[in-house]
Amino acid sequence: CERCQCHSEDKRTAILYTLLSQNLSHSRGGRSPAHQRCLCHQRRTVCLRTPHVTCQAASNVLVKTISFMKNLPSFHLLPREDQLLLLDSCWVPLFLLGLVQEMVTFEVMETPAPSMLKKILLDGQSKRQEPERTPAPPVQRLQCCLNTFWSLDLSPKEYAYLKGAILFNPDVPGLRASLYIESLQREAQRALQEVLQPLHPEDQGRFARILLIASTLKSIPPALITDLFFRPVIGNADIVELIAEMLYEITGGQLAP
Repeated sequence: CERCQCHSEDKRTAILYTLLSQNLSHSRGGRSPAHQRCLCHQRRTVCLRTPHVTCQAASNVLVKTISFMKNLPSFHLLPREDQLLLLDSCWVPLFLLGLVQEMVTFEVMETPAPSMLKKILLDGQSKRQEPERTPAPPVQRLQCCLNTFWSLDLSPKEYAYLKGAILFNPDVPGLRASLYIESLQREAQRALQEVLQPLHPEDQGRFARILLIASTLKSIPPALITDLFFRPVIGNADIVELIAEMLYEITGGQLAP
């Protein structure tokens, strides 16, 4: 396996992994390691290079995202159950749009997997002292989505109407006022299209392109965003519950543990 991590600087982990792999190969009928697929690329994890700075910036963006929802009278006219369903479904793409709008960039670095011996001896006692690890491929897809949005160079009005079109999603299961929410989404999309005409009269495909790229944000798993940006701050707390508290109870301030 090219660029394999099994023989990198972490020799102790490699030795233990080799011994365990040999035992596993014997239990599977004596298949040689040469016939086994290397899984190093699947085990690669990354963490934030500057977690304190990045998590603080992410918390500020989340507060602004919640403020955006607070300031929408049409959102507060919805039944409380519908508000919570939309919040649960849409907070990630809205937060990511906030990262793009606020020009929040972040760097990650590869983290070596902890040795199995260390896991056994410490039994997870040092977990709080280690950086949060996230699989590398999803983080790369996230960065690709953000870079694509930056290339659009949206105006403040485009951001505002696009956020409305994302928030008022009538396809969320369980909504009581889905028809009203659908009308709000159409209104936001129509306003976005009207803004685009004078700003980009020569780019007839910009509206469809914006909506298409926005749909990629919905494919980013909430667990990825939580683990990468908020888990170091909130620990094991439920991020959606914290956001709901911010929406209905907290009038200002920062995201707290």
